[in-house]
Amino acid sequence: MGGISDNVKGLVLAISSSVFIGSSFIIKKKGLKKAGASGTRASDGGFSYLKEPFWWAGMLSMLLGEGANFAAYAYAPATLVTPLGALSIIFSAVLAHCILDERLHMFGIVGCIICLVGSVVIVLHAPLEKDIESVEQVWDLATEPGFLIYMCIVLVLVAVLIFYLSPRYGQKYMVVYIGICSLTGSLTVMGVKAIGIALKLTFSGSNQFIYFEPWLFTVFVVVFCITQLIYLNKALDMFNTAVVSPVYFVMFTSFTIIASVIMFKEWDSQSASDIVSELCGFVTIICGTFLLHKTRNMGGEPDISSSPKCDSPQRDSSLKRSDI
Repeated sequence: MGGISDNVKGLVLAISSSVFIGSSFIIKKKGLKKAGASGTRASDGGFSYLKEPFWWAGMLSMLLGEGANFAAYAYAPATLVTPLGALSIIFSAVLAHCILDERLHMFGIVGCIICLVGSVVIVLHAPLEKDIESVEQVWDLATEPGFLIYMCIVLVLVAVLIFYLSPRYGQKYMVVYIGICSLTGSLTVMGVKAIGIALKLTFSGSNQFIYFEPWLFTVFVVVFCITQLIYLNKALDMFNTAVVSPVYFVMFTSFTIIASVIMFKEWDSQSASDIVSELCGFVTIICGTFLLHKTRNMGGEPDISSSPKCDSPQRDSSLKRSDI
């Protein structure tokens, strides 16, 4: 019963996180529009949005969402929490349609429904969270041969991507930057889950921060988060968000599920049918996400990159990058 109860808490927190994060984009955009109408736009280097209550409300919503997502990992398996991040895309698209008059095309609606179906399948077949009594137990899981091999492979791949492929091919192939973010992101989630478990146990009366493990996990999370931010910003600056967002979601979620299955052995207690159902649910969410992003401009405002104002290749490139 404890595992079921924890899964329910994690599910509620994950959905709450998606609502807050999805809403934050819309609230912040509304603040940016108001600021742009009375001052210098953010895309032109202005900071008038800092005076807009809507923008700050959007930031608060995002912080609440990230906090709920952090807490969700302490209660539910990553194979349940991570794929549900697609729900934030749905909330964002629906709110943009209702509040910002950004028309949601029929195919976009179908994409949202597909994402919801995939999410339901994952929730119904997700593994139960294992009972962990101390952060030392998490450390034992993290230092088992299987996860150590995975971590070494990830770190080698990240080093190759950063020091060899990124300078040569990063500005040409999006997968280089997204690969760095996704690989480090899978380790970040494992660290976040370890810290979340430590906090949960501490609040229940068993202080885990007298041990070195939570602090070491914290250092890892900070380093990996900074790496993700750097290379995700590079990807967003160089490539269209309509492509970056779904590719990043797919790669990040895939590597996170692999890492979680190896470290926490979440599939050991599941039947083959449950595992296949989870994978089918994940693929369904992927299809819905791509459909939603690929059709976001159908029947709505034209893509800025095709505007007649693009009178030179350099101008066209800069406009396309600003359509984020």
